[in-house]
Amino acid sequence: MTGRRAHGRGHPGRAAALFEFALALGDDALVLGQRLSEWCGNAPFLEEDLALANVALDCIGRANLFYRYAAELDGEGRNADQLAFLRGSREYRNLLICELPIGDFAFTMARQAMVDTFNLPYLKRLARSTDPRIAAIAAKAAKESRYHLQRSREWVLRLAGGTGESRAKIQSAFDALWGYCPEMFEMTSGETALLKSGVSVDRAAMKADWERAMKAVLAEAALEAPEGKWTISGGRNGLHTEHHGYLLAEMQSVQRAWPGLEW
Repeated sequence: MTGRRAHGRGHPGRAAALFEFALALGDDALVLGQRLSEWCGNAPFLEEDLALANVALDCIGRANLFYRYAAELDGEGRNADQLAFLRGSREYRNLLICELPIGDFAFTMARQAMVDTFNLPYLKRLARSTDPRIAAIAAKAAKESRYHLQRSREWVLRLAGGTGESRAKIQSAFDALWGYCPEMFEMTSGETALLKSGVSVDRAAMKADWERAMKAVLAEAALEAPEGKWTISGGRNGLHTEHHGYLLAEMQSVQRAWPGLEW
């Protein structure tokens, strides 16, 4: 793929930033939804199997809305399916925390709690965007994220208050994931440009509130807050973990085998 295609250089000014913004939000939702869908048929019990599948569907539906908007801004005539399934790994802009393998159930719930704790206030702010399409998508997604956060928070408390094994696993999951979270608060140049006109949200300004909320949950669960000695980022620049390519190979296999299929 050319640099123009990967970075939207064919879009003039504000449209370029808006295209990348919608694309990145779509990538976050699609990749996380794909990961959550891996629990279908594998969750600890039937009710949770259905619940995780529904959360995955919420994420994928959210991705579809962002991709449809991005497709309208795309100067190359690609549709939502092409944006979702016909790009290489370096062209995806999702946060790294979204692409990590599901691990055990505690790992999935710890990640979900971290992401949900960010998503709900972020989407509520984004619902006030001056871009009507972005605002409408965010308003719908915020309603879903309220339920997602309730679920993930309750599971953190249940696992922490369960057996010695479940407690050790949820603590280990937070320790392993904590360094991926600072990336959620990094602003791209495009987001910063859109912030001036009220389209995007100041992610950096949300970090302190997120940390307070997460530490409050950890304290209630009598878990230790990780020290945060390391951080990793790069997803917004197309730099991903070794897991990303394998995820895309599975997710894109049908569309690449039979191009033109629609959601």
